[in-house]
Amino acid sequence: MREDRTLIVITHLSQLITLLTGFGSLILPLILWVTQKEKVYQMDSHGKNIINFQLSMIVYCIICVPLILLFGLGILGFIVLGIVSVVFPVINAIKASNGETPRYPLSFNFIS
Repeated sequence: MREDRTLIVITHLSQLITLLTGFGSLILPLILWVTQKEKVYQMDSHGKNIINFQLSMIVYCIICVPLILLFGLGILGFIVLGIVSVVFPVINAIKASNGETPRYPLSFNFIS
């Protein structure tokens, strides 16, 4: 196994592809994780954290849809989720470049 912090940082930042294309925040990191988890040191743990975070964001978005009818709380939820889905990948990419194993808050453990 080789150590490649740059690829791990790119994997964290690949979640931001949604800002350009409107989709892909789960697909691109998933492809990078599956193809490189056995070749790059610590890619497996970083990839699992990223996939769990993205799946959690999808669950939270599904929860926000019916909350729109309840005093517009779903719209506030979508705004918060939008901010969280941009800020935490950037913060965790910085942590990964420093050699730390970042954790995403509020993410369910779908893949362990």
